[in-house]
Parts: sequence; structure tokens; C-alpha cells
Amino acid sequence: MNLQQLNTEAKAGHVEELNLIAIEGGDFILEARVKGHAHPLSDTRGQRLKVHSVVDAQRLLEGLPAVPVHLVHWSMDDEMCGGSEASYGDLKLPMPRRSAW
Repeated sequence: MNLQQLNTEAKAGHVEELNLIAIEGGDFILEARVKGHAHPLSDTRGQRLKVHSVVDAQRLLEGLPAVPVHLVHWSMDDEMCGGSEASYGDLKLPMPRRSAW
């Protein structure tokens, strides 16, 4: 899904939420949840859209209809050798649509 498709789906009320997912290296990817399914956002070349900060994501989403946005960090418990069997799950926090800066 590209930004134009996201805008169309959001205006139609189909987008349940947007997730800004932290990935290795300090970048983030965006995914839209539509009817319970994840749709990663893509750039103009069809590649997965990456942003370098929360502020970059907020700027990118300016002008879109109000949709809940969450910052997501995946749990590393499953990948740790010798880690605890008790998993706390992913960290998912509501994120403001506008930057305080």
C-alpha cells in the first residue's frame, strides 16, 4: 500500500490503526491495519517505506485523516539464547500525531 492508497482507505474509514515499527539499525517501517490485516507501506519504487525517526513519520502522516498511531518495538525474548521463558510481548505505545518539537 502506498501513501495515496493509505489516504483513500483512511478517508473511507477502513484503516483501523497505523503502526510505526522499530527495526534494526534505528529505522522504522510503517504498516496500516485494514480489516485486521497488516499492509506495509511502500515508497514510489514499490520498496518498503522506511523512516529514520518518529518525527519523520509524523511529518509523513500530516494531512491524513485521524487514525490511531502506535509505536511498536518487537520483543527480543524469543530470539535470546538462554533468555527467560516468560515473555512480556511486544511493546506497543500510542503515539501523538504531531511532534512537540
